[in-house]
Amino acid sequence: MAFAGQTPTIIVLKEGTDASQGRGQMLSNINACLAIQDTIKSTLGPYGGDLLLVDANGRQTITNDGATVMKLLDVVHPAARILTDISRSQDAEVGDGTTSVVILAGEILKESKSFVEEGVPSRVIVKGFRNAARLAENKIKEIAVKIDKANQRETLLKLATTAMSSKLIKRNSVFFADMVVNAVGALDQDELNEKLIGMKKVPGGGLQDSMFVDGVAFKKTFAYAGFEQQPKSFTNPKIVCLNVELELKSEKDNAEVRVEQVSEYQAIVDAEWQIIFQKMEALYKTGAQVVLSKLPIGDLATQYFADRNIFCAGRVPQEDMERVVQAVGASVQSTCTDIRDSHLGTCARFEEKQIGGERFNIFSGCPGAKTCTLILRGGAEQFIAEVERSLHDAIMIVKKAIKNDTIVAGGGALEMEISKYLREYSRTLTSKQQLIIAAFARALEIIPRQLCDNAGFDATDMLNKLRMRHAKGDTWAGIDIVNEGIRDNLEAFVWEPVAVKVNAIQAATEAACLILSVDETIKNQESAQPQAGPQMPRGAAQRALRGRGRGMPRR
Repeated sequence: MAFAGQTPTIIVLKEGTDASQGRGQMLSNINACLAIQDTIKSTLGPYGGDLLLVDANGRQTITNDGATVMKLLDVVHPAARILTDISRSQDAEVGDGTTSVVILAGEILKESKSFVEEGVPSRVIVKGFRNAARLAENKIKEIAVKIDKANQRETLLKLATTAMSSKLIKRNSVFFADMVVNAVGALDQDELNEKLIGMKKVPGGGLQDSMFVDGVAFKKTFAYAGFEQQPKSFTNPKIVCLNVELELKSEKDNAEVRVEQVSEYQAIVDAEWQIIFQKMEALYKTGAQVVLSKLPIGDLATQYFADRNIFCAGRVPQEDMERVVQAVGASVQSTCTDIRDSHLGTCARFEEKQIGGERFNIFSGCPGAKTCTLILRGGAEQFIAEVERSLHDAIMIVKKAIKNDTIVAGGGALEMEISKYLREYSRTLTSKQQLIIAAFARALEIIPRQLCDNAGFDATDMLNKLRMRHAKGDTWAGIDIVNEGIRDNLEAFVWEPVAVKVNAIQAATEAACLILSVDETIKNQESAQPQAGPQMPRGAAQRALRGRGRGMPRR
């Protein structure tokens, strides 16, 4: 019953829905993101530590790669998940700077916390940060240094070395930098499709035993009797790639065939053999010397091909088959009939080679798409997996540098220069934007500060020295990690592509602005995390709830 002049209560949301809003909700979102930043910031830089992550199945991952850490962290808070998204986008776009972008986004939110507490409208804060990011981007492009095309290889080696300086393989960075530059150089320079660079992990040996293969290499697949009788090397072979099963298959789905005479049963068996022999004979007549298939090639076919000096491999992984097809110029066939010469591929040399405890099929001198394979060696599988992640970052950096021929100095040099520029610009303003842009400038200093903290340096003393050097016009003054001091990082060859820095600032700013623009969260009861304990089937749960509503609980 509603009294006169009183508005009746209207229930819009389902009972049990959790709705929180206002300044407290914004601060909660910021604090959740700062918790993520605290987790990952210790991994930044050459002296950053590694994180040991253990998933629900007990599988361990040791890494300091930001994108990998963010992917493996089981983040529940919806606002904090945005940091996971920007880390992945940074990894997909430029490959490196995945830790920096999360740390920077967290610091921008930390600087905005005081404004939120003081009641500054979020739209005013967002406008200031976006304006600061735009000014920073323009300044970066203004002071960036162009790569000398005459010495491009030397520049790419320096960039790859810098990308690996914070990784486990930094002691072997010169060896791997050369491998990375060769790998990217082996690709088609117009497309630079990094997916055509295969990476294969072989436990055992040392890091220096890793090798670069100019072509396609993949591990020997499951083999039947007769495999060892096949030839293991060819010059200019014809290659056929199949999606066909060359095996006598047992009947599936409880198939039933009723026969009344032995001769009828024998006719069925003979028909099966006839079908597989026709397939093998058709392949033999194509003149192919190497037969590859995504599906199994059984013992009968293996022996058949061995008798005719043909190499075969079944169960070839999809990724490897696609690279082989593009490299040798073949096309995958779903039938063994009507295979023409145009469907076959070729390469200068095919061989099976022993590498460590594994045997590899190697196709080199391929006329099709330019591709290569990096075979990584090391003592432990966890270590080799981290090497793979490190090389991926370096490959992406070199790829970006080829497409965008401008670089900047790393080691906190760029961040300090942009911070100085934004502080000076903010003093020319008279509105609230002055404080917000100055806060953005302070947030940028987190990169050199965290580099110092992780290396055990006095961060306050170092930052004061950096501010003094930049105030005097030393644009590229940054942290000297080796000698615990300040140096010109452009002359010290601590280089990074402009794309890494620009993308990091853009992504971090957009993430911070997105989180600041949220002032209400509505969580549906059904989307909440299930409680621990035995779970009831959904239908039974609904019946139980209906029963309780009538006062008749179900047993």
